[in-house]
Amino acid sequence: MDLIKVKLIPNAPKTEYIGLLGDALKIKISAPPIEGKANSELINFLHKKTNTPKSQITIVSGETARLKLIEIPSLTQLQLEKLLNNTRGEVF
Repeated sequence: MDLIKVKLIPNAPKTEYIGLLGDALKIKISAPPIEGKANSELINFLHKKTNTPKSQITIVSGETARLKLIEIPSLTQLQLEKLLNNTRGEVF
Protein backbone atom coordinates (compact mmCIF):
# COMPACT_ATOMS: atom_id res chain seq x y z
CA MET A 1 0.00 0.00 0.00
CA ASP A 2 1.13 3.48 -0.89
CA LEU A 3 0.59 6.55 1.17
CA ILE A 4 -1.18 9.22 -0.86
CA LYS A 5 -0.23 12.88 -0.44
CA VAL A 6 -3.20 15.23 -0.47
CA LYS A 7 -3.11 19.03 -0.28
CA LEU A 8 -6.49 20.00 1.15
CA ILE A 9 -8.04 23.41 0.51
CA PRO A 10 -11.00 23.90 2.91
CA ASN A 11 -13.87 26.42 2.64
CA ALA A 12 -14.07 26.11 -1.16
CA PRO A 13 -17.29 26.89 -3.03
CA LYS A 14 -17.55 23.19 -3.99
CA THR A 15 -15.74 19.94 -3.33
CA GLU A 16 -13.60 18.89 -6.29
CA TYR A 17 -10.28 17.50 -7.43
CA ILE A 18 -8.09 20.23 -8.91
CA GLY A 19 -4.95 18.40 -10.04
CA LEU A 20 -1.38 17.95 -8.90
CA LEU A 21 0.42 20.45 -6.72
CA GLY A 22 4.01 19.30 -6.67
CA ASP A 23 3.76 15.66 -5.67
CA ALA A 24 0.41 15.99 -3.88
CA LEU A 25 -3.15 15.67 -5.14
CA LYS A 26 -4.89 19.02 -4.65
CA ILE A 27 -8.49 18.69 -3.49
CA LYS A 28 -10.84 21.53 -2.62
CA ILE A 29 -13.36 20.82 0.14
CA SER A 30 -16.43 22.95 0.83
CA ALA A 31 -16.40 22.17 4.56
CA PRO A 32 -14.57 24.35 7.08
CA PRO A 33 -11.47 23.04 8.84
CA ILE A 34 -13.11 22.87 12.27
CA GLU A 35 -14.17 19.91 14.37
CA GLY A 36 -12.96 17.45 11.71
CA LYS A 37 -15.55 18.57 9.14
CA ALA A 38 -13.04 19.00 6.30
CA ASN A 39 -11.46 15.61 7.06
CA SER A 40 -14.88 13.94 7.07
CA GLU A 41 -15.80 15.53 3.76
CA LEU A 42 -12.45 14.47 2.27
CA ILE A 43 -13.08 10.87 3.30
CA ASN A 44 -16.63 11.03 1.93
CA PHE A 45 -15.36 12.50 -1.37
CA LEU A 46 -12.71 9.78 -1.74
CA HIS A 47 -15.28 7.12 -0.78
CA LYS A 48 -17.63 8.26 -3.57
CA LYS A 49 -14.87 8.56 -6.17
CA THR A 50 -13.22 5.21 -5.41
CA ASN A 51 -16.13 3.08 -4.15
CA THR A 52 -13.94 2.23 -1.15
CA PRO A 53 -15.73 1.88 2.19
CA LYS A 54 -15.21 4.95 4.38
CA SER A 55 -13.87 2.74 7.16
CA GLN A 56 -10.95 1.71 4.91
CA ILE A 57 -9.84 5.28 4.08
CA THR A 58 -7.41 6.46 6.72
CA ILE A 59 -5.72 9.78 7.37
CA VAL A 60 -2.31 8.52 8.48
CA SER A 61 -0.86 11.94 9.23
CA GLY A 62 -1.87 15.57 8.94
CA GLU A 63 -5.21 15.44 10.79
CA THR A 64 -4.95 19.16 11.54
CA ALA A 65 -2.75 20.18 8.59
CA ARG A 66 -3.56 20.93 4.98
CA LEU A 67 -0.99 18.41 3.75
CA LYS A 68 -2.22 14.93 4.59
CA LEU A 69 -1.05 11.39 4.05
CA ILE A 70 -3.97 9.13 3.17
CA GLU A 71 -4.07 5.36 2.97
CA ILE A 72 -6.57 3.61 0.71
CA PRO A 73 -6.14 -0.17 0.43
CA SER A 74 -5.25 -1.40 -3.06
CA LEU A 75 -4.82 2.13 -4.51
CA THR A 76 -1.57 3.92 -5.21
CA GLN A 77 -1.33 7.68 -5.58
CA LEU A 78 -0.95 7.30 -9.35
CA GLN A 79 -4.05 5.09 -9.59
CA LEU A 80 -6.07 7.55 -7.50
CA GLU A 81 -4.84 10.47 -9.63
CA LYS A 82 -5.97 8.69 -12.82
CA LEU A 83 -9.34 7.88 -11.27
CA LEU A 84 -9.88 11.47 -10.12
CA ASN A 85 -8.84 12.83 -13.52
CA ASN A 86 -11.41 10.55 -15.19
CA THR A 87 -14.19 11.85 -12.93
CA ARG A 88 -13.10 15.52 -12.93
CA GLY A 89 -15.96 17.90 -13.41
CA GLU A 90 -18.57 15.66 -11.78
CA VAL A 91 -20.54 17.54 -9.17
CA PHE A 92 -20.13 16.32 -5.61
